[in-house]
Amino acid sequence: MAQAYEKYLKEILIDEQTLQRRIAELGRRISEDYAAAGDLLMICVLKGGVMFLTDLMRHVSVPHEIDFLAVSSYGVGIRESTGNVRIDMDLKAQVENRHVLIVEDIIDSGHTLRFVMDVLLARHPASLKLCTLLDKASRRTVDIPIDYTGFEIEDKFVFGYGLDLDEKFRNLPFVGVVNLDAFTHD
Repeated sequence: MAQAYEKYLKEILIDEQTLQRRIAELGRRISEDYAAAGDLLMICVLKGGVMFLTDLMRHVSVPHEIDFLAVSSYGVGIRESTGNVRIDMDLKAQVENRHVLIVEDIIDSGHTLRFVMDVLLARHPASLKLCTLLDKASRRTVDIPIDYTGFEIEDKFVFGYGLDLDEKFRNLPFVGVVNLDAFTHD
C-alpha cells in the first residue's frame, strides 16, 4: 500500500542516515564552539525547526536551554514570502547577555531570518549565531551570516523532516523534493 506522501514525492533529496550523520557532526561542532560559553540558549524557529532541534540537541554536549519563536511570512502562493514578517509567538526566555543559537529548518531569501536576528540583537545577547539544516543560497536576497549549515541545496521545493507540504508530512525522516505536477493538480 502506498504512503500518502508518495504521490507528492519526486525524489528523496537527503535520506535519513545522511541527515542524522550530519546532525551529529553539527552537534559536535557546536559543543566544541560553546564549551567555554557556559550559557547557551538554543532558539527554535517554529514549526519547521522542531525535528532538527530535537535531534541536534541530543548531540550538543554542553549545558543548554531551549526556547521557541514562531514567525510567519509565507502566504502568497506555495513558494513566495509576503515580505512582511511578524512574530506569532515570542520567547519566554530572556536573551540579554546570553549566548544564543538560532536553529532553523531552511533559509531561502533570508528575509525572515534577518527579521528574527534583528529582533534578537535588539535584546542584547552576548553572542548570536545561526544554525540551519538547509540553505538555499541561490535564492538569497538578504545577507545572512550562517555559522552552521547542514546542507546547501539547489532551488527545489522540499518537504519532510520538519518541513511541511500544506502543514502535512513534517514527520517524514528524510527531506524530499515535491513533485509539483502532483501537488498543483490536487
